[in-house]
Amino acid sequence: MKKILITGGAGFIGSHVLRLFVNKYPYVEIVNLDKLTYAGNLENLTDIEDKENYSFVKGDIVDEEFVNDLFSKNKFDGVIHLAAESHVDRSIANPTEFIKTNIIGTINLLNAARASWGDNMEDKIFYHISTDEVYGSLGKEGFFVEETPYDPRSPYSSSKASSDHLVRAYFHTYGMPVKISNCSNNYGANQFPEKLLPLMINNITQNKPLPVYGEGLNIRDWLWVEDHARAIDVIFHNGVLGETYNIGGNNEWTNIDLVKLLCATMDKKLNRTEGESEKLITYVTDRAGHDMRYAIDATKIKRKLGWEPSITFEKGLELTVEWYLTNSDWLNNITSGDYQNYYKQQYKN
Repeated sequence: MKKILITGGAGFIGSHVLRLFVNKYPYVEIVNLDKLTYAGNLENLTDIEDKENYSFVKGDIVDEEFVNDLFSKNKFDGVIHLAAESHVDRSIANPTEFIKTNIIGTINLLNAARASWGDNMEDKIFYHISTDEVYGSLGKEGFFVEETPYDPRSPYSSSKASSDHLVRAYFHTYGMPVKISNCSNNYGANQFPEKLLPLMINNITQNKPLPVYGEGLNIRDWLWVEDHARAIDVIFHNGVLGETYNIGGNNEWTNIDLVKLLCATMDKKLNRTEGESEKLITYVTDRAGHDMRYAIDATKIKRKLGWEPSITFEKGLELTVEWYLTNSDWLNNITSGDYQNYYKQQYKN
């Protein structure tokens, strides 16, 4: 491929994927399209922003005319679609924004790619990244597999389920060369501190309460973001067109056990007395429609493409904590809103 568009490349997962592709494929032009909403941060990419094969475009995938013009000018060979509204709490408060970005934005990209590629779809790829939340909620046993029926429970997961269906429809109806993956909860460096781990790390550092929904018994499977980026690379290059791949970390934790492990890790890193941070745990009213358990069976991607997680959750958590403690300026800029100034300074012309 000569030119790949990565949408949402300034976000948490997107920045890790973009960095991997820019560094690993120096002869491929990588274009980062991001609206730079609250979760999009170009400071995530300062280490690659001067690479010859990297360029950034600010824009909104909801803007149909803009998307069509972008594809017309660039002649992309591949699309890795990560741009999305992704925080469940925000979707409950404002579902319309999720419908616009996750559904309308995806259909705009599909239409633009189809128009650009025409009948010459050989060696083209439209890769759509989704979530395990589209499958709904599990009981104490069982795992999500690629054939699990969709049963989304929140405006966020419903909007992602809708976009998944549209991508598959374009494969069956128009012969679009698509691939889809559904991943479990990601964690790691550069995550916006509304999500569980960076929120708790930030609050522990500042001795603020650690809000845990309900009794903290909801269970999630945790995937290190750099392992997810590797999986996306493998699927993009080696996955079968029209197929779906589930990506999981084989790391199930209840929220309360995870927070307690994080507290213990932070106590060591901050030279605090054992159990000191755990005293900050505060139970709050449970989230509306809170799914009890997610768990992914990642057998297919391991068997078919040879991918599997590279590190344990304990090691990944330690690396994550070290990153946030070492990059306190990044976290301070995020929480203060100053990160938005980076774009103005870097792209003032």
